[in-house]
Amino acid sequence: MTNSAPLSDVSAYQPFLGTYKPRLDDKGRLILPAKFRAQLAPGLVMTRGQEHCLFVFPMDEFRRMHDQLRRAPLTSRQARDYLRVFLSGASDELPDKQGRVSIPANLRAYAALDREVAVIGAGTRVEIWDATAWDTYLAEQEVGYADTAEEVFPEAMF
Repeated sequence: MTNSAPLSDVSAYQPFLGTYKPRLDDKGRLILPAKFRAQLAPGLVMTRGQEHCLFVFPMDEFRRMHDQLRRAPLTSRQARDYLRVFLSGASDELPDKQGRVSIPANLRAYAALDREVAVIGAGTRVEIWDATAWDTYLAEQEVGYADTAEEVFPEAMF
């Protein structure tokens, strides 16, 4: 089952969920969480994310996203800048049979990844964080989490 099914087809949509704390090996490889492997096994794209984490997209989700991004007007400096940063750091990867994926050195440096990492499910993508950076970020965001629910989901019934 792929992760790029239309959201209207809820039965086919499998969001990435949860937090995992694997370790990078000496070669900069990450063992993907078992729950993510099937969706990422056909291939993935890893790139710079926001807040100095890495975004990991299943290949089909990356294609869908890239298709939207390439429609941005070439006359927009903001769009050109975003595409340059987003795509220049991108790396297409294929996990091995053990579910390991190599994280290129430039991306490890960008996200300040050492040994301890946090791998989180973020819906249509996976994010890879330095474990300490993730814990700090989460602690800061939890303070305002309840307050932002109304802004993010104005029609939701909580």
